[in-house]
Amino acid sequence: MILSVSRRTDIPAYYRDWFFKRIEEGYACVRNPFNFHQVSRISLKPEVVDCIVFWTKNPVPMFEKLPLLDPYMYYFQFTLTGYGRDVEPGLPDKKQVLIPAFQTLAETIGAERVVWRYDPVFFNARYTPQYHLRAFSGIAEALEGYTERVVISFLDYYPKIKKNLEMLECENLEEESLGRFAGELARTAHVHGMEIVTCAEKADLQKYGIAHGSCVDGELIRRLCGCSLDVKKDKNQRSECGCVESIDIGAYDTCPHGCLYCYANQSSRAAAAGRRRYTAESPILCSEILPEDKVTERKVKSLKRMQESWILI
Repeated sequence: MILSVSRRTDIPAYYRDWFFKRIEEGYACVRNPFNFHQVSRISLKPEVVDCIVFWTKNPVPMFEKLPLLDPYMYYFQFTLTGYGRDVEPGLPDKKQVLIPAFQTLAETIGAERVVWRYDPVFFNARYTPQYHLRAFSGIAEALEGYTERVVISFLDYYPKIKKNLEMLECENLEEESLGRFAGELARTAHVHGMEIVTCAEKADLQKYGIAHGSCVDGELIRRLCGCSLDVKKDKNQRSECGCVESIDIGAYDTCPHGCLYCYANQSSRAAAAGRRRYTAESPILCSEILPEDKVTERKVKSLKRMQESWILI
């Protein structure tokens, strides 16, 4: 099993104690986002968890407890953009806190296990292509040697964040201009020793040096685990998504970062309400098991093919 922690909220930044309590007790419960009273109980024992994929914009709260993850293989998707607090109001200072945090994390667990995400990219009067190219270049220079890959994507227009997107007053680039922009990103990434890929993008940017990528990356996980895995494409994601199957233990409407482009919160009010329900002792994030819930043990197993193991060089 591959564990996603989490597409739905920033567990490393805000829910570290809950997560490590779940690791200690060996299981977590997850409420079905589409069927409120349907709850899955998921084993988190090392023998069935092949890899944990963390998604975060601030991993600092995790640092002191990383040794507790020694029985597991894991890597981080670390989002670090050029936006200011008008777009990402809840984040610490990037130059003073987040870039050093990225560097520290890479020094601790290895550059191949910290993937830089510069996404989503959108354009408006302030955040022009030129602005993004300067910001991307500055971050790439700071992260040279601390990561092997950068993932980009362009903003998706989710109906539930329509009001936020109207505030951003986004502008579209013509195909030719978008191609030039993508080519400059690729050139900068390569200068700093990074592979650059897209996340769930319809646009084919390969001629500009940007391949289609995946976040829950089967090839990377195979490499980190040192063996083949019986993994399949995740059918629950968009058709353009290249991720392999994983189980997410997060919860929507619980992230206090307040990023205007975020699809995981209906609103800041909903996120605040979710946050108020948090207790580290509950088996389910920002919720409790209710009498009317139907809790089902989800069958999980290791996906490793140990007979096909190979040695990393």
